[in-house]
Amino acid sequence: MNAQYIERIEIDTLWNGHKHIRWDLHPDINILSGVNGVGKSTILNRVIMHLLEIDKMERKNDGVHLTFFPPEAKSIDFDVIRSFDRPMLSSELLNKVTDAQLQTELDLQLYHLQRKWLDYQVNLSNRMVELFTSQDPNATEKVQQLAKEKTHFQDIVDELFSETGKTIKRNCNEIFFDSYGETIPPYKLSSGEKQMLIILLTVLIQNKRPCVLFMDEPEVSLHVEWQQRLLDILTDLNPNIQVILTTHSPAVIMNGWSDNVTDVDDIEVK
Repeated sequence: MNAQYIERIEIDTLWNGHKHIRWDLHPDINILSGVNGVGKSTILNRVIMHLLEIDKMERKNDGVHLTFFPPEAKSIDFDVIRSFDRPMLSSELLNKVTDAQLQTELDLQLYHLQRKWLDYQVNLSNRMVELFTSQDPNATEKVQQLAKEKTHFQDIVDELFSETGKTIKRNCNEIFFDSYGETIPPYKLSSGEKQMLIILLTVLIQNKRPCVLFMDEPEVSLHVEWQQRLLDILTDLNPNIQVILTTHSPAVIMNGWSDNVTDVDDIEVK
C-alpha cells in the first residue's frame, strides 16, 4: 500500500556525527530554508536515496526514518526535479538517446518526459473510451472533464510563455511550440522555460494521484513572477501533491506560503 504523504522525516545523523533532524511536514507544501552549507540539499538527498532503496526492496540502515500517512503504508510515489542546466558530459548518457538536439541535463529530462507525455495521452484516451462505453449516466460530463485537464495544462504553458510569443501546438502528439510562425522543439527553449515545462509536465502526468515532489532550489533560472506563481500552479495541476523543496528565494513564498517554511535550525534536535 502506498502512502498519501510523508508526515515526518527523521535523520539520525546528518553528517560527521552532527545534527539529528526531526521534521514534521504539511500534507501539501513544505519549504526548507537556511544559509548555504547548513544541510538543506543533504536532507533532501538522504530522503530521496532512502525512498529509492525502498523501491528496490532494499532495507539499509541509513539512519533515515519516514512516517507515512496512512501509517500502515510501506512506500510512496515520488518524483525528483533537478534544476541546474549542466552540459551532458557523460558519453554513456549521450549514447542512450539518438536525438542529436540533446545537449544538457534539462534536455535529457525533457526527452524522457516527452515519452511520458505520449503515454499520458494514450491513457487519457483509454479512460475516455471506457467512459463512453460504460453505463455511467454522467459519462459525457466526465469525459469533458478529462479533456479539460490536458487543455488546462496547455493553457497554463501558453500563458506563462506568452511574453516570448510561444504557444504549444495543439495538433502534435509530442510537445512542440509555435514561435512567431516557426515550429520549435522544447530543446530550443530557454533554460528557464525548459525548467518550468519539466516541472509542469512532471506534475501533470501524476494524474492527480497522491505523490511527493522533491525540488532543490527550483527557482534557478525562473524569473520572479514564475517563482511567485509556482506553488499555486503545482497544487492546481495536482491537488493531491506533497511538495518538499529547498529555496533561497523569498518570491517562492510570496503568495501565502510563509507558514509552510521551516528553517533547518528549527528541526535540529539538540
